[in-house]
Amino acid sequence: MDSSVSAFAVYNASSNQHKKKKNKKVKTVPPPKIVSNDVGDNLMKELGSKLKSKQSKKKESKNIVKKKLHKKKKSKKKSPSRIEKDRKRKSSESTDEDVPQIFKTPFQKQNEVLQYDNPSSESEGSCDFTPVQTDSSEEGLKVFKWMISPFSPEDFFNQIWEKRPLHISRENPKYYNELISTPKIDSMLRNENIQYTKNIDITSYVDKKRETHNPEGRAHPHIVWDFYLNGCSIRLLNPQTYMSKLHLLNATLQEFFHSFVGANAYLTPPDSQGFAPHYDDIEAFILQAEGKKHWRIYKPRDDLEVLPRTSSINFTEENIGQPLLEVTLEAGDMLYFPRGYIHQGVTIDGEHSLHVTVSMYQKHAWADLFEKMIPAALQMAINENVELRKGLPFDIFENFGLVHSDVNTPRKTEIEEVIKKLFNKIQDHLPIDEAVDQISKKFQQDALPPVLTDLEKAVTVYGDTDVMVENGKVINRVEIGLDTRIRLLRKNIIRMVSEESVRLYYYAENSLEYHGNELSFLEIEEDMAPAIETLINAYPEYVSVENLDTPHDTDKLQIADGLWSRGLIMTEYPLENLDDD
Repeated sequence: MDSSVSAFAVYNASSNQHKKKKNKKVKTVPPPKIVSNDVGDNLMKELGSKLKSKQSKKKESKNIVKKKLHKKKKSKKKSPSRIEKDRKRKSSESTDEDVPQIFKTPFQKQNEVLQYDNPSSESEGSCDFTPVQTDSSEEGLKVFKWMISPFSPEDFFNQIWEKRPLHISRENPKYYNELISTPKIDSMLRNENIQYTKNIDITSYVDKKRETHNPEGRAHPHIVWDFYLNGCSIRLLNPQTYMSKLHLLNATLQEFFHSFVGANAYLTPPDSQGFAPHYDDIEAFILQAEGKKHWRIYKPRDDLEVLPRTSSINFTEENIGQPLLEVTLEAGDMLYFPRGYIHQGVTIDGEHSLHVTVSMYQKHAWADLFEKMIPAALQMAINENVELRKGLPFDIFENFGLVHSDVNTPRKTEIEEVIKKLFNKIQDHLPIDEAVDQISKKFQQDALPPVLTDLEKAVTVYGDTDVMVENGKVINRVEIGLDTRIRLLRKNIIRMVSEESVRLYYYAENSLEYHGNELSFLEIEEDMAPAIETLINAYPEYVSVENLDTPHDTDKLQIADGLWSRGLIMTEYPLENLDDD
C-alpha cells in the first residue's frame, strides 16, 4: 500500500516542522474584502464634463508604462523540505500587494487610480484620469494565487493539478468569509425567489441511503431551516447568481482558466452527511467558510476512472476501499482534489459546516477537442480523396467481425494496411483552429458575465451616458470618434468564429444562471475581421479607432459603435459629452 505522504500533498501554513532558526511566525495573506472601486456617480459626471475641453486638444494622452516582463530563471530541482521552507518564507513575506486589486477596499490605493482637482479653483479645471490598465487573465491568476495561498500556482500546476489532492490549513477562519456565510444564505432565502431543484436541494445520507427531499415551489426559510434542524443538508446549486462576491470570484478566475468556473455551496448540520461517496467530472476546490467537516478522499479505483469525463454513481463503503487522505477542514482551509477522486464529507459532533466548491474544467480535455476535430477531418478527407469514396472489398465480411476476430490471414493483414493508409489521410485534414474555436464558443455560452468596477463603468456603455431626465430630455450624450482609443473589456470576452458567416460570440450578456439565455453573437462582414483581430491581438493595450485594420472610416466607426453598444469594449478615457443644442 502506498504511503499517504507520497500519494498526496498536505500543506499546513501553521506547521512547526520547518520553521527557520529565527522562528519567524508564518503569516497568511489577510482575508480580502471583495468590493468594487466606488468613486461615486456625481464625480463621474463631473469627470465627463471636465474632460470635454481637454480631450479635444489631446488625441493621444499619457503613455502607459508597461511593466517589464522578467525572464524566468531556470529553476533548480528542490527537495520537498526545501519547497516547504520556501513556501513558509513567501507566506511570511507576503504583503498587501499579494492581494488581488479587485479584492481591496475602496480608496485603498485611490491616488494610484484617480486624481481630481476641484473645478472651482481659479485655474482652468483639470482632471487626470488614469486609464484602466489591468489584464483580466493576470487578474484571474492573482485571484487563484489568493485562493490557494501560500501554495504557489507554479508548484500547484507542476505537482498537484490533475495528479493528487492538496490540503491547505491556515488557522485563519475569516479567510473565505467574505464569499459566503449562513446569514447571507438566510438573507438570500428571504429576499430572492429561490426555487427547489433549480436553486436549492435538500439532501440526506442515512443508513447508506442518499435521498433528496425537495418540495415544490419557492424555498422559504421556515421550511428550509426545519429540514436543516432535522439533519438534512442544504445544497445551493448556483449561489453566484445571488451572492455578488462569489460572482466576482468566479468571473475573474474564468479569465485565467478560459473555462467556465462555477460554484455550489453546502450547508450541513452537526453530525450528519448529505451525500454518498462519489467522484465528479470537475476539478474541485473546497473553500471552508464556516465550521468543520471531516473528509475522506479515495484514489480512482482503476485507470478508466482517472480523469473521468462523467460523474460517478453513488458508491457504498465496500466499493471504494481505504481512504488515501483523511482530514478535518476548519474555517479558512482549502481542499483540492482532481476529477475521478472519490470523496465523502461528514460533520463532526457539535459543529456545522458551510463550504463552497469552486469547479472548473468540465468537458475541457483533449478528448473533447478531438471529438470536434475528427468528424470534421473525416468529412474534408472524404471530399478530397476518392479512395475514401470507393466501395468496400467484397470479402471484408469474411475477414473481420466477432467470428473472425481471432483469425489472422494474409488477406486480413492486406485489408488492415489499406484501412490504416486511408486513416492517415484523415489526420492530414485535422481542423485544429476551427475545433479550438468551437471549444471557445462553448466557453462563451457557459461563462459568467463580467463584474465591472465603477471606473470601468465610467468608460463603457454601462456608465452615466445618454440619460433621460424630466420632460423627455436626454443629456450626457456621447459619441465615439476616429481618435477615440479603445480596447476589449476582458481578454476572452469575444471569440471570432468562421461558420456560415463570420460571427463574434460573446458572454457579456449571459445570465448569472447557467445557460439562462441564448448565446449572443454579432455577424460581421468578412472584410471587417482584420479590425477585430487588431483589438484581440493588441489587448491589453488601447488602439485608436482610426488604426483598426479596415480601409473605410465608416466601417471603423461602425465596428467600434457595435462593440461599444454591447458592452464589449472600453475607452481609454470617459467620452466627452456632445453639445446639448
